[in-house]
Amino acid sequence: MLRVVDELLWRLRREGLRIPTSSAIDAVAALRVTGLEDRNVVRAALIGVLVKSTNELRVFDHAFDAFFATTPRTLRERLLARGFTEDEVGIALEAISMLGQGGGESLQRLLDHGSDLDRLLSLAGMDRMLAPMSGPLQRGFFAHRALERAGAGAAWRALGALRTVLRDAMGSRADALVTALTKELEAGEDVVHARVTSRAERPGPPWTGRIADRAMASLDRGELVEVRRGVRELAARLRGAARVRRKRARRGRIDPHRTLRRTLRTFGVPMSPAYVRRRRDRPRLVLLCDVSDSVRDVSTLLLELVYSAHELFEQTRSFVFVNDVAEASSLFRDQSPEVAIAAAYGGAVVPVTGNSNYGAALRAFVDRFLDAVDRKTTVVILGDGRTNYHDAGEAALERVRSRAKSLLWICPDPRERWAEGDSAMTRYAEICTEVHEVRTARDLERAARAVTRRF
Repeated sequence: MLRVVDELLWRLRREGLRIPTSSAIDAVAALRVTGLEDRNVVRAALIGVLVKSTNELRVFDHAFDAFFATTPRTLRERLLARGFTEDEVGIALEAISMLGQGGGESLQRLLDHGSDLDRLLSLAGMDRMLAPMSGPLQRGFFAHRALERAGAGAAWRALGALRTVLRDAMGSRADALVTALTKELEAGEDVVHARVTSRAERPGPPWTGRIADRAMASLDRGELVEVRRGVRELAARLRGAARVRRKRARRGRIDPHRTLRRTLRTFGVPMSPAYVRRRRDRPRLVLLCDVSDSVRDVSTLLLELVYSAHELFEQTRSFVFVNDVAEASSLFRDQSPEVAIAAAYGGAVVPVTGNSNYGAALRAFVDRFLDAVDRKTTVVILGDGRTNYHDAGEAALERVRSRAKSLLWICPDPRERWAEGDSAMTRYAEICTEVHEVRTARDLERAARAVTRRF
C-alpha cells in the first residue's frame, strides 16, 4: 500500500501539486482509516488532505484517474513479463544491489523509473535546475542536464560492469538479460525526458521568462495575478529556508579547532565533534508599507510579503501609511491575505484618500511607535519615497536607524529617477543600511531573500 501511495503522490507532484512530507504522512494516515476497498472513498480522503483549491482539484482528478487507469509495475514484474524466470530476475536484482553506491544506486533508480527516480530528481534540485526553462524548445538541453543530475552516465557504466557479473553467474542467458535491462534503462531516460517535457508545458512561476524582467507597473491584471501567485510560492520557500536556518542555529556548526583537540583522546579519530553554538537573540521585524494610490499595484505584492512575514518571523509588527501611520499587525496576523490587503486599501487601518506624506508618517511613527524598535529589530520600509514636495522627514528616519539593528528600504522607483521631482530616495538611501530597487518580480525575490538572510 505504501508503495502505491508513494507512486501516486509523486505522480501528483509531477502534475504540479505541492505535497510536503507532512501531507504525505496525513494521506497514509487517512487511508489507514478509510481502507482501500471503495475508490470514491479513497479519492475523497486524499482530496481532504492534499487539495487546497479548485485548480488543484482539477489537477488531482486528472492525475488520480490516469494513475489508476494502468497499474504501475516494478522492475521485477516487468522482467518477468519479458519471459525471465524468478531465479534469473533474483540474480539480476541482487547483482544490481551489490554494485554499491554511485553508479549502482543511479542504475537502480533509472531502471525502476518510479517514485525513487522522482525522489532522486527532487534531491538533485530539478525544480531549481529547470527554473530558467522558458518553453518547450529548451527541453532537450534541460533534459540532458536532468539526466546528468540523475546519474545517467554512471548508470550506463554500472550496466557495463553488471554484464560481466551476470555472465559469470548465468552464462549465455546474461546477454539476453542485459539487453532487457538496457531497454529498461532507455525507458528510464525516457521517463526523465517526460518529466522535463511536462515541466516545459506547465506554466512556470513568474520569476522566469517574459514576466520576470518586466516592470511590475506595466503588467496587466492577469499578469499581476500570476506574480501574486509567485509571491505566495516564494513565501513558502522562504518559510522552509527559515526553518532550516533555525534548526542549524540550534544545532550549531562544527568548531574544527576544538574537534581536532578532542581527537587526541581517540588517537586522531574525530569521535566527538565540538560545536560552536550561536547565541539566540530573538530577532524582530518591523515593516512600514506605503498604501497610497501611486504605488498600489506594487504595494499589493509587497503587502503579500508583509502577510508572509508574520508567518516567517515570530516577532513581527507591521504598519501602513499614507500621510498618517497606523499598526496593522493584528489584521495581517488574524485575517487571510485577501481580506487583510483589501482592508488596508479600503481605509480600515489608515485614511487612504490623501497624498503620500513621508515626513508626517515617519514623525508619527517616531512619536507613537518608536518603542517597537530596538537593537534587535530590522526595520523594512516599502515605498517609492515620493513626498509630494512635503518635508521628507530625514530626522525622524535617522532616529529610527539609530535605534534599529538595520534599516532596509524596498523602492519600486528606478534608481535613475531617485533625484527627480518630489523623490527623496537619494536622501533616504544615505540613511538606510540597504536600499533595494524593486521594479520586477525577480527584483522582488532578491529583496525578500535579502531580508530573510538577516534572520
